[in-house]
Amino acid sequence: MCGIIGCTGRAEDTLDVLLSGLEGLEYRGYDSAGVALANGSLEICKRQGELDRLQQAVGNSLRGPVGIGHTRWSTHGPPTDANAHPHTDCTGNVAVVHNGIIENYDELKAELHARGHEFESDTDTEVVPHLIEAALAEGASFEAAFREAVSRLEGSYALAAVTADTEAILATRHDSPLVLGVGDDAAYLASDVPAFLEYTDRVVYLEDDDFARLESGAWTVTDADGQLLDKSVSRVEWDAEETAKSGYDHYMLKEIHEQPRALRKCLRGRVDELTGSIQVDSLEGLSPSSVQFVACGTSYHAALYGAQTLRDAGIPAQAFLASEYATAPAPVGDDALVVGVTQSGETADTLSALREAQRRGVETLAMTNVVGSTATRECDRTLLIRAGPEIGVAATKTFSSQVVACNLLAATIADRGDSREIVEALRDLPGQVQELLDASRAESVAKRFVDSEGYFFIGRGHHHPVALEGALKMKEITYKHAEGFPAGELKHGPLALVTDQTPVFAVVTGDGEEATKTVGNVKEVEARDAPVVAVTDGASDASRYAEAVLEIPETHPQVAPVLANVQLQLVAYHVANELGRSIDKPRNLAKSVTVE
Repeated sequence: MCGIIGCTGRAEDTLDVLLSGLEGLEYRGYDSAGVALANGSLEICKRQGELDRLQQAVGNSLRGPVGIGHTRWSTHGPPTDANAHPHTDCTGNVAVVHNGIIENYDELKAELHARGHEFESDTDTEVVPHLIEAALAEGASFEAAFREAVSRLEGSYALAAVTADTEAILATRHDSPLVLGVGDDAAYLASDVPAFLEYTDRVVYLEDDDFARLESGAWTVTDADGQLLDKSVSRVEWDAEETAKSGYDHYMLKEIHEQPRALRKCLRGRVDELTGSIQVDSLEGLSPSSVQFVACGTSYHAALYGAQTLRDAGIPAQAFLASEYATAPAPVGDDALVVGVTQSGETADTLSALREAQRRGVETLAMTNVVGSTATRECDRTLLIRAGPEIGVAATKTFSSQVVACNLLAATIADRGDSREIVEALRDLPGQVQELLDASRAESVAKRFVDSEGYFFIGRGHHHPVALEGALKMKEITYKHAEGFPAGELKHGPLALVTDQTPVFAVVTGDGEEATKTVGNVKEVEARDAPVVAVTDGASDASRYAEAVLEIPETHPQVAPVLANVQLQLVAYHVANELGRSIDKPRNLAKSVTVE
């Protein structure tokens, strides 16, 4: 949650860099935003609301060679101008931006208040500039004061601080991401790479308890004891165009349409069509006796799919909500593998679950989208999904790529007899997604049912996670009530909620036993006058009982969920668009959840 940007060495256009960086970080929070520039004094502007309010307020009035900025997702205190970052000390000489939660801020605030410090916000962050102020008053240098303040903190944090009379940014992290950008004559700091990608693709990933100093385009990183660290500079493969809307009305729609390319990238170099085999270098030699997936939100639905796929292949597998696993881990046997599914590689609950697994000596695998993320650095192995940057808060292309990555994992560690059929289906998948995108009737279905009281989604087997994901997308961006269920469970209680104002989206593919039973559940819904939307390949007679049909191409039953999910993504998008919702930035949500 929250986004941090910092810049040194840009002279007259520091403000432009900060505002541009905040635009690239809005998916991390958009309750309020602010900037602070240092130029012999501190110039600060911050506003409640989305970034355009800050842009209007600040104009071109702030100048300085050093600056920091912040976009907020509220944890302590409501979205107000006073609670927006940056926060300052009593003198107005120190400004700080923060991502995370300072758990002992009440204690620190009481101590500082007793020493005469005055506070203006409800936030936990505000204690930090006052701690720095207190150390400066005792004669400490800016860097020593910053380190002293950080040593007092408990919890998670990414911090950046500036003072009026020092042309430098000081920063550190603990359980919250922070990355440096290395330019020819400038240095950058951000919560995520897209914030400065238009200026440089050279990055340095900070580890927990690293301290960074940026000044006049130069940078150094030291450890908690002040010892200089030799940090490697990496190049990011993403380009700035990938983080632009490219003519689409919303990032979400762009990212839905990017799925064919994302899937091709996920499969490239890993699938051998001639031999019908799959080989992933990072998984070489992996042969677990059982697998546990840990994940949150959309990634949890991909984990449910992955667990089902592994069980079908004869590997004992379960999926757990990471927030539950971290506090009550499930028993694991010898040679087990714990897989953390996380788009950003920074999801706090998932990282906690992976660390718990490591404490028990279990091998860990990060299934993620971000090279150099905390999950990739801490886990024993990494399986990159290669979806490219995803800016819209509601995950779309990353879910599809996670599902495909689960197939790569299953094919690598399990001995299946139908590997050639799966390889062929994966080969055809990007083209089939494109075919679906070109012909989908999702917009007309959305317009037909936009005024419904609620929405239900049902599916069996591999389609159960798709039903859950379809409901989540609808909830996230339309603010309408939506629920997903295993198809057979609808009659065990939820059927009481079904009316002629609650369309039921039924995912039915193939003509086997699962399809037959799901069609039976569709009949139960239809008998109660609820409209049915069949998401189907036409192999069953589900469409006979449906008021609307969303067609998908025929494919291997293990791959069909990706196609069905794309149709449901489009339905949610078009319902939200008809309702005029803030699709890319839905209320109360942020893209990367870095607090527990």
